[in-house]
Amino acid sequence: MIRMAITRINVGPIHPSTHGVARLVVDVDGDTIVNVEPHVGFLHRGVEKLTETRMYMQAPPYMEKLDYFAPMAYNDAYVAAVEAAMDIQPSEKAKYVRTILLELQRLASHLVSIGTLCNDLGQMFTGFMWAFKDRDIILDLLQEATGSRMFYVNMRLGGLHSELPADFEEHAITTMNYIEKRIGEYESYIEKNTVFMERMKGVGVLSSEDAKALGVTGPVLRASGINYDVRKNSPYYAYSKLYFNPKVMLQGDNFSRYKVRMMEMRESARLVKAAIKAMPDGAATGMPVKLRSPNAVNKVSVVSREVPRGECMMYLVADPQKPYRLSIRSPSMVNLAAISHIAKGARFADLFSIFGTLDVVLGCVDR
Repeated sequence: MIRMAITRINVGPIHPSTHGVARLVVDVDGDTIVNVEPHVGFLHRGVEKLTETRMYMQAPPYMEKLDYFAPMAYNDAYVAAVEAAMDIQPSEKAKYVRTILLELQRLASHLVSIGTLCNDLGQMFTGFMWAFKDRDIILDLLQEATGSRMFYVNMRLGGLHSELPADFEEHAITTMNYIEKRIGEYESYIEKNTVFMERMKGVGVLSSEDAKALGVTGPVLRASGINYDVRKNSPYYAYSKLYFNPKVMLQGDNFSRYKVRMMEMRESARLVKAAIKAMPDGAATGMPVKLRSPNAVNKVSVVSREVPRGECMMYLVADPQKPYRLSIRSPSMVNLAAISHIAKGARFADLFSIFGTLDVVLGCVDR
């Protein structure tokens, strides 16, 4: 057999299928990928160090820029770390409202993931447009609750910036019923597309053993058969009082990673409705932004959250006025690192479906 010379191809950092400023250095033997080396750092802004020069509640706007498709998730993780350091507990109603808003954010984020994946595989005028149209409906709900469509900055110590509008619950339930119906339509359309299925099933396989060894989390981990979800394994807010099971697939391929997110969207819609029905009376608003607490001195908190892309951890060393140290464990960073292993042996054309199913956000990678 004649072996072809290894060719090196640069993909990105300005490339539509890298979903941001990522550079992938790909070595190929003919059409077969031999190695993929991700190069990052194009969006690095030093957010962890910036927060150490800001008072506690001046930092959430920085957090929301890390994952611009799920900004509320990072906002929540940071505020939860500050609450843990200060021994502050949100009210019962605030726990339910946060749960509702975080699941709406998960829906909006997964719709971007599904839509951009469809676009990468040639379904721009249906899968992509459908997903962004329906995401806009979710953003309507988030705008009602927070006043913003993208960067919300609505978390406060002990609760939220404001109460939910009077008609929010009815609007949310109607929207969730619509989304549940739409998910079935997505599946019936997308999964009948021959090109989509050929480039997804059996491609980019990540075994359960390798998934654990590489430290991937979120849908990428659960698609490889590992039943781990922070919401279930270490419940927070209302998750301990709401019934749900993490969505798991066994094959670990592109299709499994896509399918886990589809199933999670259906589960998120159900969780939003269940949380609304079980939500207690009371106030959900938190403490004022100018809070000063001497109790924060010399305390360390470690908070873990299941954000749409996996497990986000915040390590905070607290001072009275501002964080002394902040370190973030980014799910996108770890999941992106796994592409070197997953893509080996795949065809070059399949690199983009593999990258798409990892659902990487570069702001979350670089921090």
